[in-house]
Formats: sequence, C-alpha cells, structure tokens
Amino acid sequence: MSRLELLTIGRISVDLYAEQLGVPLAEVRSFAKSVGGSPTNVAVAAARLGHRAAVVTAVGDDGFGEYVRGALGSFGVDTTFVGTHRPYRTPLAFAAMDPPDDPKLLFYREPAAPDEEIALEERHVEAARTAEIFWVSGSCLSGRVTGATGRAMLEARGRTRHTVLDLDYRPTFWPSEEAASSQIGASIDAVTVAVGNRRECEVAVGTGEPDEAADVLLERGVELAVVKLGADGVLVATREERARVEPVRVDVVCALGAGDAFGGALCHGLLTGADPVEAVRFANAAGAIVASRLLCADAMPTGDEVRELLEATGVGA
Repeated sequence: MSRLELLTIGRISVDLYAEQLGVPLAEVRSFAKSVGGSPTNVAVAAARLGHRAAVVTAVGDDGFGEYVRGALGSFGVDTTFVGTHRPYRTPLAFAAMDPPDDPKLLFYREPAAPDEEIALEERHVEAARTAEIFWVSGSCLSGRVTGATGRAMLEARGRTRHTVLDLDYRPTFWPSEEAASSQIGASIDAVTVAVGNRRECEVAVGTGEPDEAADVLLERGVELAVVKLGADGVLVATREERARVEPVRVDVVCALGAGDAFGGALCHGLLTGADPVEAVRFANAAGAIVASRLLCADAMPTGDEVRELLEATGVGA
C-alpha cells in the first residue's frame, strides 16, 4: 500500500438529516442518509481532494456497518483500519435543521459504540508513524479503549510534522468538562497543529479569546494554531505571523459538516505546501460549500468547486 497522506482516528456513524428545514425533530417527516463522524468526514473531504486517506474507527456487525464501508470505499477512503465490533451496533445520529445554522443532534450510541472500543494494534502504530498527516479528534480521547489507543499512537508518532489535534469538544461524550479539558489539553503537547473554535479552545487551554488561545497553543509547542471564529472568519497563527481570514458567505442549509470539510481542506493545504493563510482561505471555502448543502460526507467538494467559489466571491483576491 502506498504511504498514507492522511490518517484520522475517532467517530463514525450513520447520520440521518431531516429533509424539512426549520422544524423540530418531532415534526420531521423524512431523513436523508449519509456517513458521519467528524474524523471520518475529514478523511472523506481529503479523499475528495485527491489524497490517500484512511480512518481508524469501527462499526457494528450490521447493515449500517456494511453501508458505511461501502460508502467510504466509494468516496476513495481506505477502509483497512475500519474494524468490526459485534457486541455493539453502528451508531446513528439524527440531525434536525432547527435552525439550519445550529442543527440539533440526537446520538444513538448506547450502551457503547464500536468506535469507542478500538484496541491498539501494531499496524495502527506503524500507520501513525508513517502517515504524512495524523489527525486526532479530541472526542476520540474520551473512548474507554480508543482514548488510550489514540494517545499511544500520538506517543509513537513523536510530534512529527504534521500531527493535528482537532480540539472537537462535544459534551455528550465526556463525563464532565473537567475530564475533557484534562485529556484534550494534555494532548496538545504531542501535536504540531491545533484546530478549534472559541469554545473548544476554552475547554482545551482555558481561554476562548482567540489571540490568547493562539498564544497558549504556540507556547505549548504547536507550530500552527487555527482558531475558528464563526461569522468572524478564522485566526491563523504561527510563530512568524498572525492573520485573520475572512469568511465566505453562503446561504446555510446545514452547518454540521462545514468544520469537517474545513479540516480535510486544511490537510490538503498542508500536504501541498500552501502558505498557512492560503490553506485556511481554501479550507474556509470548502466549509462554506458543505454548509450550503444538506449532507456532510456526500457533500464534500472537489478542488475545482472550491476554487470556483473563491473566484466567484473574490475572497482573498
């Protein structure tokens, strides 16, 4: 197998998106199905942009697991590290676009999800060492078994460039905010890139103020800090420069997959040697495209689509 350009680890699910916009879950009449889970979608986004990507995750021994494997293959994502855990079912996540820019999520992951039970294997360690980018989702660190696996893979990689921590804080996966802060915060010392919004930065480093958060991340040894500011754009910080990248305005249909498209496109920038500001500008446009569509994985854009949007909007011109 060719050397992986991107390896991610963490959540996977079957996502069911309400096709009626602006109504609560109780009033939804129909759903559209897609692959979900942030690190899985990041791999899909990078594959759509032409990169060799794989995800370390697991599904149940059921029809939804078969669907996920087939869909990932069709997206061009390597499924070598997608395991099967028979005691648990493939997770489901229901999304109500109420409102579209802040969808409501309902997770079905009880009593546990297969992606929380990924035991460390030597092939995981080897893949983490050799991939050009290793992307760790903060929420995967909460998994009873997967958390330890993710930390061991980070340790084996040894802070090689580019090792990325998506600060990805979802309260439903943690017993407390303090537990999340401890585990996600500690992992900063093992990575070269950190990506998160204001709230995620607050959990990870104790402040949601963008410049202060970037300062802390850089002081902890991160080479590139990316703080997402929603409608205010993105703060990009390295030891040499700091800039704010303006957002790309679109009519939002579903905001759920925008961050994952951003992540996959950011990886594209890192892999192609783009300047950090240009990489984030490209990632912003990729996220905007997905926000203007209903689904996540199925909606990930091609490079031509991203470039066309940048040209049409004049962002960065």
